[in-house]
Amino acid sequence: MSALLCRLVGAGWRRSAAPPLRDTLRCKSAAAQVQSEFLEGSPHRKHPGVTNLKMLRLPEALQTGALTLIHKSELKDLSERSRKLKNYLWSRKRAVEAPVLREKAMVLERKWMEKELQSDGGDGSTIEAKVRRKVLSELRKETYHWMPLRYDAELAVVYMVARLAGGYAAVMRALNEIKKRDLLFAPRSLLDFGSGLGTALWASNTHWGDSLKEYVCVDASGAMNALAEQLLSGGSERAPLIKHAYFRQFLPVSPKVQSDLVVAAFSLSELPTQKEREDTVLTLWRKTSSYLVLVENGTKEGHQILMEARNTLLKKKEKVVHDSRKPVVFAPCTHELPCPKLLNQPTVPCNFLQSYWPLPLPGNGEREQEKFSYLIVGREEEQREKLGEGELVQWGRLTSPVHRRPRHVQCQICCSTGELKQLAVTAHHHGRDMYRCARSSDWGDRLPILSKEDDTLTEEP
Repeated sequence: MSALLCRLVGAGWRRSAAPPLRDTLRCKSAAAQVQSEFLEGSPHRKHPGVTNLKMLRLPEALQTGALTLIHKSELKDLSERSRKLKNYLWSRKRAVEAPVLREKAMVLERKWMEKELQSDGGDGSTIEAKVRRKVLSELRKETYHWMPLRYDAELAVVYMVARLAGGYAAVMRALNEIKKRDLLFAPRSLLDFGSGLGTALWASNTHWGDSLKEYVCVDASGAMNALAEQLLSGGSERAPLIKHAYFRQFLPVSPKVQSDLVVAAFSLSELPTQKEREDTVLTLWRKTSSYLVLVENGTKEGHQILMEARNTLLKKKEKVVHDSRKPVVFAPCTHELPCPKLLNQPTVPCNFLQSYWPLPLPGNGEREQEKFSYLIVGREEEQREKLGEGELVQWGRLTSPVHRRPRHVQCQICCSTGELKQLAVTAHHHGRDMYRCARSSDWGDRLPILSKEDDTLTEEP
């Protein structure tokens, strides 16, 4: 009897324990199915979140044209001059705003006035003049002296040696985000503000040359426009290699004329005030039909300029609205909340790397890397569907180098919740597919996260 009871109790226990086990297996099966779905049939090393490009080389015609024009210029010390210009452009900061300068001057004036009155009871006007000289001297020492760059024909060639290949690499990588994620995007028109040597023209033509029918390049420098046109002709007198490219020194006046793709690469940092940058960003947005792409140096200054632009687009209302579709951040941000890097690591910019082959000139290495920051904003109607709102799979952005370790991958990821997390991704906690995707991903790629509420994504201690 006792043996029978034992068997019955054992059977009952097994029956009561079975449903939770089945539920667990069912949950694992559902998770595996979701993971298989986000791969979209791609291998892990080419999962949909991979947007990095391999080593980039300038288009052959562009490189040939650049080398021809460089040899024609016969400029002396070109290698050294280009190195100095490259370093100067990288270290360039924003001009100090007038209100900030006035406030700083008032603080210094009060400090020096107190010292002078305590040490010398002389004439008030004499003390005031003395303090004013000291304040001006102090401001000159401590304040960054911003100056506009004016490119003549000679400096334009120096800039070409310094920045042609690196600028092309950064813009190619930024545009590849759209190319990879929006397979239906086939732009017919490009507007490039601050076009310089036309790198955005060449990069967009590489990606969408079959569909683009018009390229409008706007740069205030006539010498830079002339050099960009010569590059289009391969440095010779032959017909342009890319047709329907137009160069202007001013933006088109009509606010109703839009371009499918609008690019401003390394241009906002050349504007002297925050007000001018805000006005320019809003003007470029009015002229955008589908995507606005902004690229800057991957420095603290460059990143903050882009975050200013992001805030302008998301928060400022235009007086006259010509296109009611609102702006939606497409990349690199996975959310529209405040940038966690600015909140948690204010001295560390959100930037990315792209490897490229420089121009084959004396002094240049075999391989270089462009560090840049970028922002892509799209129009609301199309973007909500592309960004996958409401889907179980959300995407995070890898914002630093990925460290592959035995049985886990260390990642810094900007999540769709607006958090910046240090994660140790393992097959056990996050699933085989996510683990293999993490091992195949790199700095700048997106990484799939199973649901916003996935409590397995805990912060690494």
